[in-house]
Amino acid sequence: MNLEKCHNQSDLRKAAQKRLPSPIFNYIDGGSDDEWTLKRNTLAFDDYELLPRYLRDVDQVDLKTHVLGTTLDLPIFLSPTGMSRLFHHHREIAVARAAEKYGTLYSLSTLGTASIEEIAKVSSGPKMFQIYILKDRELTLEFTQRCKDSDYDVMCLTVDTALAGNRERDLVSGFTMPPRFSLASLWSFVTHPYWTMHLALNPDFELKNVAHRVDAIGKRGTVSLINYLNEQLDRTVTWDDAAWLAEQWGGPFVIKGLQTAEDAKRAVDAGASAIMISNHGGRQLESVPAPVDCIVPIREAVGDSLELIVDGGVRRGTHIIKALALGANACSTGRGYLYGLSAGGQKGVERALELYRSELLRDMALLGCTKISDINAEFIRKVAGN
Repeated sequence: MNLEKCHNQSDLRKAAQKRLPSPIFNYIDGGSDDEWTLKRNTLAFDDYELLPRYLRDVDQVDLKTHVLGTTLDLPIFLSPTGMSRLFHHHREIAVARAAEKYGTLYSLSTLGTASIEEIAKVSSGPKMFQIYILKDRELTLEFTQRCKDSDYDVMCLTVDTALAGNRERDLVSGFTMPPRFSLASLWSFVTHPYWTMHLALNPDFELKNVAHRVDAIGKRGTVSLINYLNEQLDRTVTWDDAAWLAEQWGGPFVIKGLQTAEDAKRAVDAGASAIMISNHGGRQLESVPAPVDCIVPIREAVGDSLELIVDGGVRRGTHIIKALALGANACSTGRGYLYGLSAGGQKGVERALELYRSELLRDMALLGCTKISDINAEFIRKVAGN
């Protein structure tokens, strides 16, 4: 696949759709219920317009930003996404290597098909581990210690998944993990031979970080691992538990999935150093705000006591600039790189990052800014009538 013909994130999405069987593509692409929140995440950026300043020396533009205790070459990093083996046989390893090449942070999910230790071996770049507080607190503590032993930089607690959202596309497509053929999906697998061939050659879909705990419930196979994790998700988790985990970790600590000023203030009290303003890519509760619309009220509530990461709907360099101008410290992307991974493995992820990078360099020069720290509220306003 000629990735150079992918000129934007939308092109990468189309390339991913061509490469993936329908159940797999729709697992990436879909959201919950009517997918209003999914669509709104990106469309909300259109409610803001940029106000450029001209006759400034913009010969040299620097995209470096300091966030989460480290310096990144880009103000956007790669969000935690589960089960990357679904999308390409090079799994999370391809993503971590691409992130290191572009000098940005990679986030590994608890539901990864690569382990904490595998990622540490293939990447010396900044790394974050996304964690849940489980009923089995010993497993949560084990994750924390393994991340310390593997020199991870950041711990991220996801708080918006007490149970899975209503993802109707998966119900229609018959999506399973690991993927299985059905009468309804067979033709789609047959007509996507590259992906299907690598399914046969690389059939390992094991959830590496929890695989060793399968004996705890006396089951075998990847499906049982997912069931095990779902059973372990603790619906009784409170802010006290978040504070407990922050203390156990003792380093940069992010809470992912918050959308209100009230919760952001609680995050400060719990020991968080940053939050990811996120609605899980529109895959959990429907009809919640787009992350970009949450920045201003949260920033006004917490001041400089928290770093704010906008996670959701970021598809353009101008989206990143708008988020920064409104008060965010950085952005993150999930689908943005999964489409690239699906289309071309590590090279596809690199293409996604290069698109963000090249757009940012151009857009910042046109805006009249040469450093990320130059971007502020003077460069943005709400579109009239919105």
